[in-house]
Amino acid sequence: MSVALSEPVMVFDIETIPDVASGRRLLGLEGLGDEDTAKAMFQLRLQKTGSEFLAHHLHRVVAISVVLATRDQLKVWSLGGPESDEAELVRRFFEGIERYAPTLVTWNGGGFDLPVLHYRSLLHGVSAPRYWDTGDDDRNFRYNNYLSRYHWRHLDLMDVLAGFQMRANAPLDEVASLLGFPGKMGMGGAQVWGAWLAGDIQGIRHYCETDVLNTYLIYLRFEHLRGRLSPEGLAREQTRLAEMLAAASQSHLQAFLAAWQGASASST
Repeated sequence: MSVALSEPVMVFDIETIPDVASGRRLLGLEGLGDEDTAKAMFQLRLQKTGSEFLAHHLHRVVAISVVLATRDQLKVWSLGGPESDEAELVRRFFEGIERYAPTLVTWNGGGFDLPVLHYRSLLHGVSAPRYWDTGDDDRNFRYNNYLSRYHWRHLDLMDVLAGFQMRANAPLDEVASLLGFPGKMGMGGAQVWGAWLAGDIQGIRHYCETDVLNTYLIYLRFEHLRGRLSPEGLAREQTRLAEMLAAASQSHLQAFLAAWQGASASST
């Protein structure tokens, strides 16, 4: 049983808004402004499926946040800057995979984040050979790659913890809160479009970062659950994260640490 993480781990989450440019073109909504186009897209989707949640290919990525954990490094940040366009965000994400070949960790990444990134990388002409490798270039990827649902190079915690049974899926916010972690902070996914319209891209990025922090904390608990982190290793990694947050200057990271410490105190 390890007392430390043995390989690079990249926990990530994306935030999206309606791809109104594609919506106008594909759904015959020419002449409408962005807000009205989005309303029409939501309504058409509701009529078709009973839910306003848009099809994956009609989501535009506006934030990708990451926790990168190696033996020597632990950091949380959002890729690019507030001014970065979608193509840059997607390119930077896949460049990280090319550089580190990390274990990817998500919450519902197999059901949402990665399919969206597939369509958006296709749209923007982003090349990602290591991500798409299934053993032709690196034999180690033949039986453990990013694409197979049952491999471990991409660990979708929601899917794995549910035993790959959709009826057993649980929301990130509830599982995080159940375990004494902060859960959702600042906003929820349904509020991202409104925040974008209000020009609050920084708020979206901060919200996305708190989501990956929750996911990382659950991941550490899961690594202990499956015997890859000893109790001492789990405590060490949690302490390392708390120290990183304590040293951070950003108010949302300080707020996350305070909420985590408060939740932990109230559960003891």
